[in-house]
Amino acid sequence: MLQEPSPQQYELEMVTMEQLVPHNHLVRKIDNAIDFEFIRDEVAHLYCKDNGRPPVDPVRLFKIILLGYLFGIKSERQLVKEIEVNVAYRWFLRMSLTEKVIHASTLSQNRIRRFNGTDVFERIFINIVEQAMVKGLVAGQELFTDSTHLKANANKNKHTNKVTKVRASAYLDMLDEDVALDREKENKAPLKARVSETKTKNTKTSTTDPESGFMTRDNKPQGFFYLDHRTVDGKHGIILDTHVTAGNINDSQPYVKRLDYTLEQFNLNPIAVGLDAGYFTAPVAESLERRDILGIFGYRRPSRTKNTFKKKHFIYSKERDTYRCPNGQELIYKTTSREAYREYHSDPKECAFCPMRDDCTQSKNMKKVITRHIYTDAMDRANQMRLSPYGKKTYRRRSETVERSFADAKQHHGHRYARFRGLTKVQMQCWLAAAAQNIKKIALVVSYLREIGLNMPQIRQIISSRDQCKSWLLPDFAY
Repeated sequence: MLQEPSPQQYELEMVTMEQLVPHNHLVRKIDNAIDFEFIRDEVAHLYCKDNGRPPVDPVRLFKIILLGYLFGIKSERQLVKEIEVNVAYRWFLRMSLTEKVIHASTLSQNRIRRFNGTDVFERIFINIVEQAMVKGLVAGQELFTDSTHLKANANKNKHTNKVTKVRASAYLDMLDEDVALDREKENKAPLKARVSETKTKNTKTSTTDPESGFMTRDNKPQGFFYLDHRTVDGKHGIILDTHVTAGNINDSQPYVKRLDYTLEQFNLNPIAVGLDAGYFTAPVAESLERRDILGIFGYRRPSRTKNTFKKKHFIYSKERDTYRCPNGQELIYKTTSREAYREYHSDPKECAFCPMRDDCTQSKNMKKVITRHIYTDAMDRANQMRLSPYGKKTYRRRSETVERSFADAKQHHGHRYARFRGLTKVQMQCWLAAAAQNIKKIALVVSYLREIGLNMPQIRQIISSRDQCKSWLLPDFAY
């Protein structure tokens, strides 16, 4: 017969925290794979040694913050409520069942007062990457970079038109130096020094978050966004760098500088990098060649012109350094512009009576001009690499490395929206989100390898034997 259940919640039981947490829970895997004690040394200089009240243990404090990013809890108040009732979270934080959880304002005030303006979040991210490297989870041979947008905490309809400075190209110094060398080689007079006049333009600026940028891209939403430029290792998808810019910055602008930073920080020597078409610019292709790195770019459509004859219909002769038009006339080199383009001009006397002139040029002075960037050879070699078997094979891996990393970040770690306002604070969010993803990846990979019976020395031996195959010429080279 039916009986009313007894109130079990009032019965006393002898249990331990260890019994209440499932053995396959993610926090157990993280606890077994990651050492968080380094945090105490990283932040020690930010605490007073001989004055004030005892602080919250910084290791526990950052583990609480990382829990929010690990499980996609965007609100710090909600995070504290979850810790109050979640036994696994308490076990991970080394808290008893009855211990009081810190107030949510403790998290925000430490972030605003103690850690604001420091590089603590970056150094925590770097240390996690280094732990992945110690475990052999970073090969450093193929790196993949892309960017994704985070919606700024700003209404797209609340803005003003503000006159701002035009950002100079990140590769301006390199271009100026190489233009001067090219002109000297062709016995052309050197160009006058670049005038340092400030160019301005009307820019749509948010009144809520002025540091965000108004993004207008094909097949992308319009509004105020930030961009997270992320570099991922090809071995297990460990994130090696995350860099935030406003949403109206071209992907190629910060790329080479961030690549140099990553290679120097982790002492890497990659064979190739996989990039989408947004990075396929002449300075980036040339910069990668100078670093002895294979650049594998996505296909970039050529710009459209009204003329029937496109640039591809003009044949370039490397030996003669001339272009030949479809009617057989040679276009001769004339000068190198400040924008790093070599100009090849036709003879207007021949063009005046050419039967194909209307399909070739609409110029009133009867002259056809073809331009060729001084780094065109590097771009041509990059195109050849893209079409090679190795290039096709490597480029396909973007979908399972950096694109997968962004998909996981948005779906599981709250990376669709900027939680804070201001470039510095959004950068902090990206450091923590990337650190959380790396922690999760390390924990899952190490847990799996231990389940199949491998210990860390065996894992490192397998990785090192693969790392010896560094020649991209090997047909089966892939991780």
